[in-house]
Amino acid sequence: MDSALLTNLFRRLFSHQTCSRLTSKPLLPFQLANNSARKQQYHRIPNDAPSEDKTHEDRGRQSHWQQRTDLFLEDKSRDFKRYPMVTADALRGRRERPKRVKMLIRDFIEDSLYNPSYGYFSKQAVIFTPGEPFDFNSMANENQFHALLGQRYTEFEDKLDVVSPNDTRQLWHTPTELFRPFYGEAMARYLVENYKISHSPYQDLIIYEMGAGNGTLMLNILDYIRQFNPDVYDRTKFKVIEISSSLASLQSSQLNSSASARGHAAHVEILNRSIFSWDTYVAAPCYFLALEVVDNFAHDSIRYDPFTEEPLQGNVLIDNAGEFYEFYTKEIDPVAARFLRVRNAACSRPFDHPLKSSPFVRNVKFRLPFAPNLTVPEYIPTRLMQFFDILRDYFPRHRLLTSDFNFLPDTIKGINSPVVQTRYQRRVVPVRTPLVQQGYFDILFPTNFAVMEDIYRALTGNLTRVLSHEDFLRRWAFVEDTEARNGENPLLTWYANASVMTTV
Repeated sequence: MDSALLTNLFRRLFSHQTCSRLTSKPLLPFQLANNSARKQQYHRIPNDAPSEDKTHEDRGRQSHWQQRTDLFLEDKSRDFKRYPMVTADALRGRRERPKRVKMLIRDFIEDSLYNPSYGYFSKQAVIFTPGEPFDFNSMANENQFHALLGQRYTEFEDKLDVVSPNDTRQLWHTPTELFRPFYGEAMARYLVENYKISHSPYQDLIIYEMGAGNGTLMLNILDYIRQFNPDVYDRTKFKVIEISSSLASLQSSQLNSSASARGHAAHVEILNRSIFSWDTYVAAPCYFLALEVVDNFAHDSIRYDPFTEEPLQGNVLIDNAGEFYEFYTKEIDPVAARFLRVRNAACSRPFDHPLKSSPFVRNVKFRLPFAPNLTVPEYIPTRLMQFFDILRDYFPRHRLLTSDFNFLPDTIKGINSPVVQTRYQRRVVPVRTPLVQQGYFDILFPTNFAVMEDIYRALTGNLTRVLSHEDFLRRWAFVEDTEARNGENPLLTWYANASVMTTV
């Protein structure tokens, strides 16, 4: 039913004159009609009723700020006071999207992506599988790879539509699938070589993978170790931590897809749970893989008073009709407050910030007519900090290998802001707000690797190394396997906006 309603909405949107002029190329910027994604201005809301701003001193006495837009949305301050505060964890047992509640933006994003009943990764996401591995050495150049990939994308989705047509299918790909098995083999070489140097022959090779997708990386790593390092394979244990029940089932079925895959069954354990509910102490040394998962960790939204520099934390109110309203309060929850303290203490390298300009410039800028009275939002990776806490507390001898995007195009307004997008009729449709229908939109953030590295070091006490995606693969992949005849290499160039961080 949800899918039919969303299809109806998109059909109306695409019938608009502006949308009807689109070519088949994706990336259409537009706004959903019922989401607050317009001119970023805010008005202060007192405890009982709206009132006009009078003096700068009044600012310090007000606690709630509701977004004001050019559509003059209804004042929801009374509802904000009386609606209950909920969390993503409290909503995990719900089958329907909540109404008449408020929550932190962090919890709204988490619920949108991971709720078992309607979350994006639980119910909507489909991972592209190209079929047979690409023969890169036979291709003339990178453009031929791009054309062949587009052809296989179409064939893959055509087959899905024969079984179940779906205009709103959320299809995406990973480097593991595009460069199978070469990408997984590079990871396997990294793991085996570091294991031999640090832990062999006294310890087992224990690998944890968080968010294993189709299970392809797991199989590629195990296939490589079994073929080229049988003595290490005998001591290898591969454990998948997967929050999505559907993906966990898919990974289990992958283990039974062939005789070769079934041979790994004794070495694999698939744990259908969230890493954030982990409560088992792992004393043994282990390797922790987090490849392209950090970008989907929930973030908090923080805005600052441009005059007092006081932070305010973003909340979402969902009314009785399911409409979203954005509020900012001076009451910073302990998780966000701790992140701000840790970042201030740990980060020695400069990072972008809404208060980066001088107080004089801000004072002039924010006193201009029609100027907003809060800064643009800063999205802080509070879930990432909690992930590092879990590694420190439950995996004290871990070595982390994480890869993700250091830059993303077409992000929404703000600092460290996400890309928010969906797919309709096989086209990518970006929007301008994270407050969107839960489950139908991917919300992915760029990662500031300098900030991440400093915070990881401060919380775990471990040393790290950050490399570009290309530099890491030049060290560990057989790059000649993915080289076209003219010397171009998609494995090295396709993820130029990604970096890799490893524990050393």
